[in-house]
Amino acid sequence: MKLDQNDLRAALNELRYPGTDLTLESAEIIDDLRVKNDEVLIRLHWPTPFQASHRSAREAVEGKLKEIGVKKTHFQEQVEIPAQARQGENSLLPGVRNIIAVASGKGGVGKSTVSANLALSLARAGAAVGLMDADVYGPSMGLMLGAAGRPVMADEKTLIPIDAQGIRLMSMAFLSGDDTPVIWRGPMVHGLIQQFLSNVAWGELDYLVIDLPPGTGDAQLTLTQLAPLSGSVIVTTPQEVSLIDARKGLRMFQQVNVPVLGVVENMSYFVDPASGNRTDIFGHGGGKRTAGELSIPFLGEVPIDPEVARGGDEGMPIVRKNPESPAAQAIAVIAEKVAGQLAELAIKGRGSAALHLDWDDN
Repeated sequence: MKLDQNDLRAALNELRYPGTDLTLESAEIIDDLRVKNDEVLIRLHWPTPFQASHRSAREAVEGKLKEIGVKKTHFQEQVEIPAQARQGENSLLPGVRNIIAVASGKGGVGKSTVSANLALSLARAGAAVGLMDADVYGPSMGLMLGAAGRPVMADEKTLIPIDAQGIRLMSMAFLSGDDTPVIWRGPMVHGLIQQFLSNVAWGELDYLVIDLPPGTGDAQLTLTQLAPLSGSVIVTTPQEVSLIDARKGLRMFQQVNVPVLGVVENMSYFVDPASGNRTDIFGHGGGKRTAGELSIPFLGEVPIDPEVARGGDEGMPIVRKNPESPAAQAIAVIAEKVAGQLAELAIKGRGSAALHLDWDDN
């Protein structure tokens, strides 16, 4: 049977990129397809950096083509993470493709820990990542990522972010002493965040993760006004008191038209390493239930692990210190889901103007 390109594309039309509603064809992830005898060459344009998603999609393509008589499938692949439609030349951050705000309704739920490990997970997958510590009153990212010192100036008004384990990092901690309290009113907070957005040489980034202070105050409102946020991630713990505050944060982002990418339930449970028994110390399932009530995605559960806190204190987050641990694996899965959702938002936002690469025939 002679293989026809249109038939092949029709067969692949319903295959979806893992974790999204994007079909490989409609999203132009299949950038080119050529037939020679009973073999096929496919050029794939991946919208996220995660190899597990790539592998799953490749296997699905290969399996589908075998069903219709293709003897061998050859793949050529490229990763290029799409920019959100709201990013553009007039943005304060024109070189940043996606901006992720990580928030919580209250303190003490591990928001900064999730932010640091999320950023590192994205970077470990191969993305160019920045991390902005917008927690003006309690900046902790320098400590968590083992970074110190003062940023150097690129010119009279532009700071170069600190390199921290492959991430471009900026924090108030680099501009004030470790023991110096920050006693600022709202307009000063607004000014600092504006400087972090417009006077830091972030350069070309696939993702900028912004660690917000807890609550729904000046810093959050400033960011939603100034930065073209691609989406937000809400961190909570299973207790009802945390969930009440998390709902407030969710609604704040919804009111200012920032997509809520989902809820992370941190400190979800504890597994005794000796017995393997699981204990729900703070209850269980509240984050998933809240996500369901508000019709937003539930990104996952991160278990309690003393190594998570210890790694933060030592400047070595868990995804670097012990990437095979349950907590690190949970955060890696969350990062993959976040990247998938951002890709879906970007591709759907650009409509028919999807990127198309002009590859040669070699």
